[in-house]
Amino acid sequence: MTKNSIFSDDFATDKKSVVVENKEIGEFVKIISSDVSDEAKRKGEQFAAEIEERFVSDFEKSEVLLEEGKVKERDFMVHVSTFAVINDVIYMTYYANNKTDLEDPHDHTARFVYCPVNDLANKTFVDIQSAGDVFGGRRINALYDTVLMQKDEDTLYILWTAELADGDTYNYYRLYCPFKISTQELGEISVNRFKVGDVVNDFSISGMKSALAESEIGFKKMYSDIGIMQKLSVRIENGEKVHYTGAYSGDFTCIIKSRDLITWEYVSEPDFANDSKWENATYVLGDKCYYFVRQHDESTKYGFLTVYDLINKTWETPVLVEDCQSRSDFIVYNGELYLFHAPIDREHIGIIHIDTENIKDSTVVLSAHMHTSCFYPFIQYFKDGELAMSYTVERKHIRLAGFNLKNYI
Repeated sequence: MTKNSIFSDDFATDKKSVVVENKEIGEFVKIISSDVSDEAKRKGEQFAAEIEERFVSDFEKSEVLLEEGKVKERDFMVHVSTFAVINDVIYMTYYANNKTDLEDPHDHTARFVYCPVNDLANKTFVDIQSAGDVFGGRRINALYDTVLMQKDEDTLYILWTAELADGDTYNYYRLYCPFKISTQELGEISVNRFKVGDVVNDFSISGMKSALAESEIGFKKMYSDIGIMQKLSVRIENGEKVHYTGAYSGDFTCIIKSRDLITWEYVSEPDFANDSKWENATYVLGDKCYYFVRQHDESTKYGFLTVYDLINKTWETPVLVEDCQSRSDFIVYNGELYLFHAPIDREHIGIIHIDTENIKDSTVVLSAHMHTSCFYPFIQYFKDGELAMSYTVERKHIRLAGFNLKNYI
């Protein structure tokens, strides 16, 4: 029975949740260090210079303008970007704070921006939802990660996390809103769904816990918000296109998949001892899902790279990658897989070529000390078959810049 037309009751399982404890990784096949070769540093200098030289635009509301004697709204804090270029139009999402310069989810707004590639000054800004709004009769107490996904040629989905107050109870949910490209119209805001086995709940903290418990799947401690990673990879299953990505809440990180970008099905989580925390990057090639995730920075200086075999349902022994424990991203370029991450701090970008035959043979392409801070890089195709990177500068700018990866490989 549904509570109303928007939310549904969690499956009433009588099984207890099995919480998996964080532990240090015991067995690994290799360590990729942040101490790299002179060649990797030289290429890094070239990459940092190219990113600065090929600046495209900033996408936050960054100017205070007077209109009829009033000050227009501006952004004081922005973070976590996703972009796509479709038919020569750039689409961008992030979350913003237009009240203070703090990353405070109680003041965040889910933001959607678009503009023609050749008319960057003509940006359309759309505030999708803000903390303090009411949705489905519930007040939004907090709002977090806002991402963008393309469903088909005419449909984009904006997805974000909102903590909703239901009486004295607070629960994080994943919400989404469709955008029709041809008419530039937004659809209605709805709730994503989380599926484990035959159980389908709302994609919420309580819904995740209930569905996993019913299938007797152990999970690590969940806290703070729920994240869905913005990078999609596709696999054909039973004749259908299936989208894969990563999901997380606190220390719990897993692979999820979806046919419609609305209902997300749990696939697997690393089955070896680890100390994972928050964002996990995934990419499916054939029957393997490549997986990189940060860990608790209080206990280790390494994230870990591993592979999940979708046929045999097995995880490979991981490679440890020295990392400042930040968000990372995969991209396939000229048929090869690359990982972008932050090897030293959030003023550095590292690129690793992933050996898809044997991850222990993966190698560092470059390590770049960027000319600005470079939080949470997201890599996507831009124009002319080349790439661009969106990223956050000091949580004050959502920046887009182009680059040619072929210059470094």
